[in-house]
Amino acid sequence: MSRNKKEMTRYKYEPDYAVPPGQTLQETIDSRGIDQKELAKRADLSVKHVNQIVKGIAPITQDTAIRLERVTGVAARMWNNLEAIYREQLARIEEKDRLQKGLEWLKAIPTNDLIARGCIKKQVSAINLLDEVLCFFGVANVDAWREGWELPQFAFRKSPKVKGNVGAIATWLRLCELSACAQDCARFSRHVFKAAVDDIRALTIEEPEVFVPDMVERCAGGGVALVLIPEVKGAPVSGAAKWLTPDKAMIGLNLRGKSDDRFWFTFFHEAGHILNDSKKETFVDIEYQDDPREQNANDFAATMLIPKRFESQLTGLKSHADVTTFAAEIGIAPGIVVGRLQREQVIPYSHLNRLKRRLRWSNS
Repeated sequence: MSRNKKEMTRYKYEPDYAVPPGQTLQETIDSRGIDQKELAKRADLSVKHVNQIVKGIAPITQDTAIRLERVTGVAARMWNNLEAIYREQLARIEEKDRLQKGLEWLKAIPTNDLIARGCIKKQVSAINLLDEVLCFFGVANVDAWREGWELPQFAFRKSPKVKGNVGAIATWLRLCELSACAQDCARFSRHVFKAAVDDIRALTIEEPEVFVPDMVERCAGGGVALVLIPEVKGAPVSGAAKWLTPDKAMIGLNLRGKSDDRFWFTFFHEAGHILNDSKKETFVDIEYQDDPREQNANDFAATMLIPKRFESQLTGLKSHADVTTFAAEIGIAPGIVVGRLQREQVIPYSHLNRLKRRLRWSNS
């Protein structure tokens, strides 16, 4: 075999068009002096159906192939083969178009981050990388991804900070989902989970190595998988709440902001969504959002951390000693009080930050 023939064998030509078997059918009846109307009559088909076969709109079924064999003398097997080749080529053209669109979509996904985390494998081919990412999200194609991640089922879409970041946000949320799905939990009980949330408040004064495993265990007992997933670049997210099944919910947290006041407020905010909002929506915390459900979750978190009966004392807290004494009296970390005072403009954001505890990932 010559070199040129080897190259032709290795690089198979794949046209970007498909020839319908109806074209061959038209040529066949033309050579026999039969028009479409006469063919329809002889094959006991409607003229419209024959015309649609010729145009490639209607398929040649096995029954039709047998009829055409009797009328034209061309074996049914050939008509069936031509139909199969045509439909396969159409599918290849459509798939090629989808893949090209997918490559553009792929730019919105932080693939380097996923590779670094070991979630997907590094690929030389962009198409193979696309396959890896689609498998990571558990979808067959980009259209399916958009159906699941870009429709307005997500409360976070109402934030102006989401624009251009949906891919990164979806990636972080998917990381949370995968981790949460792997976590064993009891069947959800609102009563048990609310009791766990009440108990977790006392953990704010503990060190992370104490409060993290305790939080995870208590939440799991109430049917909520609590997962801590490092931030994804480009995703302005602090936390998320989502129902994985009717009997299992998820709370995802990261250390965006890296201070204990932000961490604890986010946890109780997401717990408020689980306890009080619909199981059909996913809630993602992206700072302020003009949504009554978000405000309700904010109020839930604020009241859990500093009960309303103590709120009247907040305006009098100005010094380091004032804050530490008040925090000790109500049983929470002083950094949480500082964060509340700053948000309500009792003190400037530059004051008393030393009372906030900085959190970091253990491997960072």
